[in-house]
Amino acid sequence: MSLLGIDAGTTGCKAAVFRDDGRLAASAYEEYAYRSPQPGQAELDPQEVWAAVKRVIAAAVSASGASGADPVRALAVTSMGEAVVPVARDRRVLGPSLLNFDLRGQEYLSELRERLPRERLYQLNGNTLGNQYGLTKLMWIARRRPELYERAELFLNWSGFLSFMLGGQAAVDYSLANRSLLFDLDRRDWSDELLAAAGLDRAKLPPTVASGTPLGGVLPAVAAELGLPRDTAIVAGAHDQCANAVGCGVTREGEALFGLGTYLCIVPVHSSRPATGPMLGIGLNTEHHAVPGRFVSFLYNMGGALVRWYRDTFAAAEARLARERGVEVYDELFGELPALPSEVLVLPHFSPTGPPDYIENSRGLITGLTLQTRRADILQGILQSAVFDLKACTDLLPRAGLSIRRYRAAGGGSRSDAWLRLCADILGAPFVRPRVSEAGALGAAILAGAGTGVFGSIEEGAERMVGIGDSFEPDPARAGRYAGLDERYRKLWPLLREFLTANGPD
Repeated sequence: MSLLGIDAGTTGCKAAVFRDDGRLAASAYEEYAYRSPQPGQAELDPQEVWAAVKRVIAAAVSASGASGADPVRALAVTSMGEAVVPVARDRRVLGPSLLNFDLRGQEYLSELRERLPRERLYQLNGNTLGNQYGLTKLMWIARRRPELYERAELFLNWSGFLSFMLGGQAAVDYSLANRSLLFDLDRRDWSDELLAAAGLDRAKLPPTVASGTPLGGVLPAVAAELGLPRDTAIVAGAHDQCANAVGCGVTREGEALFGLGTYLCIVPVHSSRPATGPMLGIGLNTEHHAVPGRFVSFLYNMGGALVRWYRDTFAAAEARLARERGVEVYDELFGELPALPSEVLVLPHFSPTGPPDYIENSRGLITGLTLQTRRADILQGILQSAVFDLKACTDLLPRAGLSIRRYRAAGGGSRSDAWLRLCADILGAPFVRPRVSEAGALGAAILAGAGTGVFGSIEEGAERMVGIGDSFEPDPARAGRYAGLDERYRKLWPLLREFLTANGPD
């Protein structure tokens, strides 16, 4: 039998059909662009994304032959975190989806800090206050677009929205509910205290469920349109990083996912919820893993988006020609990378940053340029500096009693040997690349199988479906050179903080 995994991200969506032994039968991907109506704003058109998701599902199902002797039994959707879609219960989309790096809502942070002491918020939710979460975006809609807030019967995260549009019950899994800042981590439900502090209505939020919970079936008309069997089951998915971890077999403490997508994201697994004090001290968040009884944290930046910016800025012509030829331009660009570290350093503050500092009003920086600098040196500088940024976080993990013994890589960037070697050298730990690089869709398919009895558990599904590929060990000589560059990198922000924030938005 076959299982369908759907992965909806900030800049594109993928659908993939897998056999229940983990073999990839077929996949399809489509990019889309977010809109910026005003400087500092970023939003997706849900109708546009829903149309793209339907196209990739239909393409993957058709190419896989899953409409014949090996039909799709179940599907699940994994998605980006934080952003929500306003909908009516009759499945009408009522407005755009504000993305996590949209600056709208930041005006409410000072008000929330007065109402929600940092320690209390962390005790309830496992996160620290920031504008990247859904809370402030919902407040902005309630106060600045009250007519939309009143008309909206539900605000659904993207996984829940797409499952709902396919025909499933309205719901949100624990991992994505946590990305709102309105979720009680221990009670596994919405927090009345946090809702009251934000002035938001519980009735506009869907029920919370565990990843892998059955949500119903695909609507007959939608199934016919997409080539799916009429009885295809829909199962609750997970936050994309949690699904990526499942799709890489990262289910135990001491293991970590390294996602190389729009976001670079390290996801270490914990066997229990870490203590509040040490986690607060390093600004590290916590949420439920898709695997029951496990928790995860996130160290992240938008390094993958920087690589896309580099493509569109320094290699626009090559990208256009590659699209015309039907090949991947990143293979060409990564093939240009130098064998040794680059003297170019890039402060990746092109968008609001992640932990431990959560800087919202800085600007990016490229330094170390000479007349001999090639464009590949700049790409190398982007890659290594984005990983330096994450290493500053991993160096703090022992304070919270956490450690990472090995990484498993996922996402489009994990196809690059050069990028994975760079990560292993800088972080000083081995990297393993599973055979399926797009682990989010595989993780969603595993959740679909666990939720319908194909597997006895999510862990069993991961053991059966995740295959291991290449391994990358740190190289001592390159690691030594990166260490010197890392020392210089860490001086950039303290030295230039005043200048970079002075040029930021008011």
